[in-house]
Amino acid sequence: MKTLTVRLPEQLAADIETESRQRNVSKSDVVRERLESPLSNRSKAHKTVTTFDLISDLIGSVKGLPPDLGARKKHYLKVTGYGKKRSR
Repeated sequence: MKTLTVRLPEQLAADIETESRQRNVSKSDVVRERLESPLSNRSKAHKTVTTFDLISDLIGSVKGLPPDLGARKKHYLKVTGYGKKRSR
């Protein structure tokens, strides 16, 4: 196993140390587990994370787009002239 030294913010280091003491495992084990499963929550209730979950905060964040863009993408690409040669 390889050794890696990192600098952590005080609060994160304190959280890791607290979890280590509560679970009676080494701090290295806690860090290793957090690095191996960064998207799962700490209670060990593994939840399947979908692409939608990862981008859900971005949905609706761009103003001025049609509401059915995902369903009618070919129509909108054709209307805007995407892929056609342009005069220079």
